This record gives sequence, C-alpha cells and structure tokens, in this order.
Amino acid sequence: MSAFLDAVVVGSGHNALVSAAYLAREGWSVEVLEKDTVLGGAVSTVERFPGYKVDRGSSAHLMIRHSGIIEELGLGAHGLRYIDCDPWAFAPPAPGTDGPGIVFHRDLDATCRSIERACGTKDADAYRQFFAVWSERSRHVMKAFSTPPTGSNLIGAFGGLATARGNSELSRQFLAPGDALLDEYFDSEALKAALAWFGAQSGPPMSEPGTAPMVGFAALMHVLPPGRAVGGSGALSAALASRMAVDGATVALGDGVTSIRRNSNHWTVTTESGREVHARKVIAGCHILTTLDLLGNGGFDRTTLDHWRRKIRVGPGIGAVLRLATSALPSYRGDATTRESTSGLQLLVSDRAHLRTAHGAALAGELPPRPAVLGMSFSGIDPTIAPAGRHQVTLWSQWQPYRLSGHRDWASVAEAEADRIVGEMEAFAPGFADSVLDRFIQTPRDIESELGMIGGNVMHVEMSLDQMMLWRPLPELSGHRVPGADGLYLTGASTHPGGGVSGASGRSAARIALSDSRRGKASQWLRRSSRS
Repeated sequence: MSAFLDAVVVGSGHNALVSAAYLAREGWSVEVLEKDTVLGGAVSTVERFPGYKVDRGSSAHLMIRHSGIIEELGLGAHGLRYIDCDPWAFAPPAPGTDGPGIVFHRDLDATCRSIERACGTKDADAYRQFFAVWSERSRHVMKAFSTPPTGSNLIGAFGGLATARGNSELSRQFLAPGDALLDEYFDSEALKAALAWFGAQSGPPMSEPGTAPMVGFAALMHVLPPGRAVGGSGALSAALASRMAVDGATVALGDGVTSIRRNSNHWTVTTESGREVHARKVIAGCHILTTLDLLGNGGFDRTTLDHWRRKIRVGPGIGAVLRLATSALPSYRGDATTRESTSGLQLLVSDRAHLRTAHGAALAGELPPRPAVLGMSFSGIDPTIAPAGRHQVTLWSQWQPYRLSGHRDWASVAEAEADRIVGEMEAFAPGFADSVLDRFIQTPRDIESELGMIGGNVMHVEMSLDQMMLWRPLPELSGHRVPGADGLYLTGASTHPGGGVSGASGRSAARIALSDSRRGKASQWLRRSSRS
C-alpha cells in the first residue's frame, strides 16, 4: 500500500480548491481528484467560440471579495486581478417607454441621484435609509457566512445588531420575504423589481420567507461592488491551483471518483480508472447527493443515506444560460451611458409580476410566459475575453424548469427558448439581436451534465429558509461533517453558506479538518505521556 496522503479533495469547484489551498499552506500532502477535464467546476472559463473566453458558470464574483480569502491566500501574487463592476447594476426603462433607467453606482450619492430621476425624491431618500440599515446588517450576514453555522457562531456574528424595538423586531425583519422589505421602503415598482431581481439571484423568489437579507445584500455593493476576474471567472480557480502547487498540492483531472470507503484508520478513494488513493482525511466538494452516492458505493449504511437523500430538496431547476458572441455591446433606451449600463448586472425586469409568473411556471414544469433575464457583458470592461472589435454577452434566464411538463424535453425546445431569451434583451435594447454572431445554449439539463449540478440547480439545493444556515443541507449535515464518517468533511454550494462564489465553506471545512488533526495529535501525546 502506498503512503497515506494527509487529505484527498473530491471535486475541483472553487470551494474544494480553497480547502486544498488552506490545507496545503499548513504543510499537508493534498491531492485534488476531478472527473472533469476542466479545473474549477462552475468557476471556470473555456473557449466556446474562437478567440472568446467564455465562463461555464459564474461570471460576477460578489461574496468572495468580502471574505478575506483572496488576501489570506495571497491570490494576487498568483495572477488574480479584479475589475470593479461600477456601476454594479442597471435597470433599463420598461420596453416601449422613454424614461431614464436606474443606475446602481458604487457611490451611494450617484445611485440616489439616478433613483430620483427615475423614481422620485421619496424613493431616493428611502434608498439612503435602506442602505444605512442593511449595509450594517449585511456585514453581519457575511460574518455569519465566514464560519460554520453553529449556534455560538451565529450568535457571535449577529451580536450587537438590534432595532429600536428590540431583537424580536429584528428577527421579524430578517425572516420577512424580500417583497415585504421592498414594499416597506419603496413606492416605485420599477425600483422594487430591480432589487427583487438582484435578490432572486440567490435562487428563491422574493415572496418566500427569509429572503429579505438577499435583497438587503444590495446595500453591501456600495461598500465593495461585484468584481470581474480579468480573463474570466476561471482566473480565480487558476490562482487557487497556482497557490496549491507552490505549497505542494497536486491535481488529477479526467478521472472521477467512484467510491469513498472508510477503513480502520484512513480513507480509500477509488477512481474510474481503478486507482486507489489512501488518505487520513477526505474533503468532499461535489454535490451533496453525489457525495452520498460515493459513500454508498463505499459501504456506508444505505438506509441512512436514503433517509438523508429524501429530505434534501434540489428544487425544480434554477435557469438556463445563453453565451453569446456579439459585434457590439447592448444599447439600452434611457439616458445612461454605455459604460453605466453594461459594466455590471443588467436587470431586465420592470415589475415583480414578471418574476412571479416565471417562478410559478417553473414549479409547474412550464416555460415562463416571458423569460426573466439578467444580462452581463463584461467584455466592455475586460477586453481580454473577446477578439478585438467583438464582445461577449451572457443572458441568464432564471426559473427555467429542469423537468418539462408533458412529454417534452429540452432538446426539442432549447433553440426556440434561446430565441425568446434574446427577444427579451431585444425588447430592452433594440438592435441587439442583429449583433449576435454566435451562441452557446446551456439548458438546465446541460448544466447538470457538464457541471455535475443535479437538477440543473446552480445552488446545488434550494436556498430556502429551511435549507440555510444551521439547516443546510440538513441539520445533521450542517457542520461540514457526516455522522458516522469520521475524517470526512463537506464543502461546496450544498453546504453553508450556499451557492455563489464565496469560498467560505471551503475555508470552514479546511479549518475544521486542521482543528481535528491538532486535537488528535494532542490526544495521542497525552496517551503516550500517561503510559510513560
């Protein structure tokens, strides 16, 4: 038998790579095993069209820029560089209208001036109040995201927050639907729709309880906006891999793990090629349902696994994506400049009914009456991702069902649905359709098959209240551990704090593994001392 590694990391999503980087930094021998031939999972970039660097999953990085991970791991020295998305969002005027759009600058005053032009003085003043309250609350949310979701950690993260009416009112506001928060602050439906669409990028509709903090997170964008990694989202994974390599960690691509088996004093991880890798610890960075399958293949109690599997809700699917090569950036109605309207998230909804009908249709397995679309065109601020004189645009259509009703399948509707998604952009930015040179469609089924995101859910499992914090993905699995599987640690979007590019669960899993190892060595020393 070959010598034990300190740790095997299963999967190469950014959280898995963060875990590997922290462990390798402490001198651990680490190997990352990945089924895909591309590093980084959903945080990766490939050439879909000649000369275009196209993201396979995420494109804008929000939370990791607030986490401290980039600085702790020194990723800037490994080639990672971000361009601020400033303005960080733009909500164009409704199709067929000539009013100004809403420009969300990093600068609060500039944002409020834009809101005043589009929505009136009352809503501009309300936005200042919204920022004053929710920027501080969102800092505490980020603190909660940065540690495992134990009761003491959550109390510590939210300590010091209160309202004039006490903790009962504070908890009510945190547990409220995002829509209720928006109705409390604002009058303009256009403003409420834009902020609801921003909040809904976390997954659930803003009508669900507990989604108010997802809307409130917009306030933190005025502290530090979303960042675009130069060269594509995969630049983050490349920097993590570079950091790991310096510290001696290795990566094996194209040989997926088939089972994880616990032996008396170590783990054996078997791959598709028949290779067996032995390690004292395992960090599982794949989808939680995939991890449960791998444990089952390794002999873990299947009754227990089935019990967990039945309680985890993946949901009906989150959305579909169009990756477009274009001859120009979108040209929106309104008085915003091209830079103002295309440097960040382009929120292509004008009222919340649009969002609600799309979500309701997805629950029924139906295509949305009108696709709800988020646009991104980062070639405007990072020309390295497209050939000279060309651009790249991503259109994310949320709440496209994974399973279609009747006997339809995605292969039969993908092209027509892509046309409708482009049509939504055309309605807000006339002439856009004529600029499209090429396109690559990622249906929910494609997202599953390419990225291992079961059910096409880019958040792995639903980001609803009952599957967040100390309940993600289940209470018994929420501490980055699996009961009965000592030395196995969970990370990735299936775990706290959930989907999005944060790296927080990767850091938490690594810290727990390191802490367990130190305690184990201390116990061994005490036992030896007692015998001597």
